Amino acid sequence: MSGILIKNPTIVNEGVTFRGDLLISGDLIEAVAHPGQIKPPKNVKIIDASGLILIPGVIDDQVHFREPGLTHKGDIFSESKAAVAGGITSFMDMPNTIPQTITRASLTEKFRIASENSLANYSFYIGATNTNLDEVLGVNKSEVCGIKVFMGSSTGNMLMDDDKSLRELFRNSAVPVACHCESESIIKRNSDIYRQKYGENVPVEMHPLIRSREACYSSSSYAVTLAKEYNTRLHILHLSTADELKLFSNEVPLQFKRITGEVCIHHLWFDEKAYSEKGTLVKWNPAIKTRFDREALINGTLSDLVDIVATDHAPHTLEEKNNTYFKAPSGGPLVQHSLAAMLELSKQNLIPVGKIVEKMCHNPAILFNIKNRGFIREGYKADLTLIDPENPWTVSKENILYKCGWSPFEGTTFSSKVVRTIINGTIVYDDGVFNEEYRGERLEFERGGTK
Repeated sequence: MSGILIKNPTIVNEGVTFRGDLLISGDLIEAVAHPGQIKPPKNVKIIDASGLILIPGVIDDQVHFREPGLTHKGDIFSESKAAVAGGITSFMDMPNTIPQTITRASLTEKFRIASENSLANYSFYIGATNTNLDEVLGVNKSEVCGIKVFMGSSTGNMLMDDDKSLRELFRNSAVPVACHCESESIIKRNSDIYRQKYGENVPVEMHPLIRSREACYSSSSYAVTLAKEYNTRLHILHLSTADELKLFSNEVPLQFKRITGEVCIHHLWFDEKAYSEKGTLVKWNPAIKTRFDREALINGTLSDLVDIVATDHAPHTLEEKNNTYFKAPSGGPLVQHSLAAMLELSKQNLIPVGKIVEKMCHNPAILFNIKNRGFIREGYKADLTLIDPENPWTVSKENILYKCGWSPFEGTTFSSKVVRTIINGTIVYDDGVFNEEYRGERLEFERGGTK
């Protein structure tokens, strides 16, 4: 085949929804036009997409695919496969692996692993610590998505709490600084209070009181203060409270913002009621909080105080999760179901499809300066997702693709289903069938200046 012609989908792109045709040649989008206006070349594969929605491939800016060192939970092949089934064509993976990705050598090794194993396009964060600034500040800004900072010890010991080191990083980074913001001192104080009351059997319902809104706001507001002082390109990950929205602005377009924020699927879908039903399966850091917070985050997404919707996909085994409060790790698998969940919120008239595309496809490309991806534009990479908006399916053990074998959405029925995922012009997922021989590409970043 010399290319692919997608005929008659409803295309949702850059705030416009229209019926059209799209021609792929090689790995690029060659033409987008009204139905019937593209004359197909010889030997082109034709996909009749009547009744389907075509969007740019989803770009997930925060995942933990667990390789190297934690591959009993997930690995780059297994989790990228699940991501592709969920309409995700590119991901950015976090540094809390074993070994931690805190040197350029360990970063190079992760890129090698991905080149051999990832079905989707990829990039990796390098992690900052109190003692590795020479490493992180020396990364190539066209090759690395960002620098990850744990301003609260979420997982492992990758905690950056030395003020001098933080200031040096914020002053000098030429790539986005992506922060997990929770105050370690507040969390420790709250943990001591509830441990004294309950011992080791702290109810999981106490999680949002231990990893509290105060812990989140205290850390996020300090990160914003530093970013304003040094003009840092700051991106705060997984916002979880209404309070934190006050730290952001919607007064300028995203490409001109220096301080941006992300919300994750679980904070838009679940609230505190989920703890009684699902227990530690919905234990995340930052914690799921109240219905008020959930509604505020949805409104913040609609009003552009929030810039990106991502997953923070972080699988653990059921054996690990089914434990007492302090021993159960935080995090859960989400990449296979994130787009379906967002489309379900659209069905509930909470978030329009166009806004979902903006937050999950366009804005990650803009925010991270990704080269030629994230939009349906002629000359851009053909990363595309086809969705059947009227194809109900129920999440079950039988159709979960995560290596850990479970999902917080198990038993949930979604109205929409991803039916095809195209990456760099190649159909990698086709209604349940994978091209497992395909390998994604390393993301490239177009960034000018010194900072």
